[in-house]
Amino acid sequence: MKNNNSLQKTCVKFKSISTVWSTNLYSLLNLRCVFFRKNTSMYHAVGYSSILLMQAAMTFDPKDMDAAMTSLKDALTKCYFCFNVVHAFFPPEEMHAEICCAEVLMQKAALTFLDESIIGFIKGGMGMRNSYQIFKTHVHFRGGVSMGIGSFNLMLSLFPARVLRLMEFLGFSGNRELGLAELRAGASSNNLRSILSTMTMLMFHLYITVILGTGDGNLAECESLLKPYAERFPNGALMLFFTARIAVLKGNFTFAQEKFLACIAAQEEWRQIHHLCYWELMWTYSFEQNWKEAYRYANLLSKENKWSQAIYVYHKAAILSMLPQEEVSKLGENVVALFRQVEGLRLRIAGKSIPTEKFAAKKAERYSSPSPVKLVVPALEMMYVWNGFTVVGKRPDLTESILSTLEKAEKQLQTNLAPSEYHLDDQCVIQLLKGLCLRELGLLDRAEACFNHVISSEKDIKYDNYLVPFTMYELGLLHKQTGDVNKAIAVMERVK
Repeated sequence: MKNNNSLQKTCVKFKSISTVWSTNLYSLLNLRCVFFRKNTSMYHAVGYSSILLMQAAMTFDPKDMDAAMTSLKDALTKCYFCFNVVHAFFPPEEMHAEICCAEVLMQKAALTFLDESIIGFIKGGMGMRNSYQIFKTHVHFRGGVSMGIGSFNLMLSLFPARVLRLMEFLGFSGNRELGLAELRAGASSNNLRSILSTMTMLMFHLYITVILGTGDGNLAECESLLKPYAERFPNGALMLFFTARIAVLKGNFTFAQEKFLACIAAQEEWRQIHHLCYWELMWTYSFEQNWKEAYRYANLLSKENKWSQAIYVYHKAAILSMLPQEEVSKLGENVVALFRQVEGLRLRIAGKSIPTEKFAAKKAERYSSPSPVKLVVPALEMMYVWNGFTVVGKRPDLTESILSTLEKAEKQLQTNLAPSEYHLDDQCVIQLLKGLCLRELGLLDRAEACFNHVISSEKDIKYDNYLVPFTMYELGLLHKQTGDVNKAIAVMERVK
């Protein structure tokens, strides 16, 4: 009984620390508390490793990744030790140890996926499977299981159908609704992992559905999840960050900018959170076509953050391309030189290129020749790559402003007396982006005409091979919007 009471005290204390740490973000006092107890407490060992893993994911620095992996291995050893010592005498602590083992295995596998080899990828998959089996075994141990099973199902539901069938053959499942239901249960309960379930759901609705989906995240649910923590920690960095992100997705860009700046001012310990805010600020100013301010934050990212230097430098060059040359010169920048850096800055994860980096490098190729050919609207094209038109579409005034910019670029192409080999591709880029703006403004017939223009040019497009399949996808969404589901399905089938 004494051992069980000690366990409960540890859980209560660590729940308090983790909640304050997760919401008020990175207090050094909390970090020291976790660090000094990581060798004596299983939960503190797991918590400290989780902090280092988050840092590694934000920085992409090899040193941070090595430190996180070492800490995860130590935490796993601690969990196995606790399990082996107590399993015959203290059943409650045995279950805690197994759940902690599952969490560490899941985190360790996630870090292993970043290995630049297929062996690392396979090891990561096996680690994920071991973790998943433990979560499935303890269905009665609700806090950890809700978070674990929910996260697994949500993550795997994002995989393509072919990959998901293979994962199901290996013993996984990828049911999105089940995943969300489990995470809701975990978030609504008052347990050690409630905050983790909450954060997972916020990331899903505010980022994953926007970047990988159609931007239809449940903002009402996000506000409901955030409310109790925001009331308790109104000036907490993460609370300010998520509040700002919700405002972005609602189109309230000025309010979002204020909250991101407040988030930056709220803490200094982890610059990585500043970098997340810089990324968001870059986009909010891009939506407003305030290119000088957008450049400011793209420049900070390219200098301070290592996650994807190729993307940061490309964004910086793309934003500068939207400014008059005299203003670029005043800033002391050389757009051509920046574009030429992109290829050499690319990363590889699990031996594979990052798709957005590959896209950026291909677009930057036209600057590698002695006589570079300018990209037409590169910042607006990247806005589409990150699904930004669904966000800016919440603001008809800004959407009309972007449409005006595209029409000016279109006229410049039409009056070009010496068209380059990229001329048709550039025209199709503009037609795709015009179609997106027109669709967001409800001018569906004109939008459809723009999309059909791109599709009919399929045989003549030389370089931007993404244009036709992506335009078909957007045309399918347009037909769905008009209620013609059969036509939408027919267009989507052509994408395959």
